[in-house]
Amino acid sequence: MIAPIPQDEKKRLKVLWQYDVLDTVPEEVFDDLTELAARICEAPIALISLVDEKRQWFKSKIGTTVNETSRDVSFCAYAITQSDLFIVPDATLDPRFANNPLVTSDPRIRFYAGAPLITPDGHALGTLCVIDKVPRELRPDQKQALRILARHVVSQLELRRRSRELAAARQQGNEFKMDLEKARAELAEARRELARSKRASTPAGPRKASRPRK
Repeated sequence: MIAPIPQDEKKRLKVLWQYDVLDTVPEEVFDDLTELAARICEAPIALISLVDEKRQWFKSKIGTTVNETSRDVSFCAYAITQSDLFIVPDATLDPRFANNPLVTSDPRIRFYAGAPLITPDGHALGTLCVIDKVPRELRPDQKQALRILARHVVSQLELRRRSRELAAARQQGNEFKMDLEKARAELAEARRELARSKRASTPAGPRKASRPRK
């Protein structure tokens, strides 16, 4: 079964691309949050997953070497349609996932819990999720911790985007300043050239006759 498409899918994808985070290198701050999620939820696998048109790509991962999977087999594709945690206690008993290749073969997912990464304007970019190879549940404190960590992931994505925008604005400001200085220099040179041209085109006046010496 393929996950439903979010109602805001067009806008959601546009916002995701604006963060300019897909296919970027690992970053310690995100890896720290993923590791915390794995430790707190006592799960062997934890991921920061971003869902684009055809895939889910992992900005950070613990317990797997896979960088991405197809969206049509993604648990996270279901999670981004939710406003709160999306939990699958036993994937083999869930008709949405029982025949999923991620369940029937490696990594043989049994348990999944994902907190949607919801931006300030309400778009779910992906999830912070934890995965186990045995059926289980999360305790209430673990659920709340997963929610809190997901909000921190979004905060870091926001900070990353704003830092990039600020750097771009500074670069643009520097380029504008350089262009302005260049324009001023060119204007000054044009004025000097005009002054030289005027002097060259002005006819010299008649010379005064010198008085004979006595």
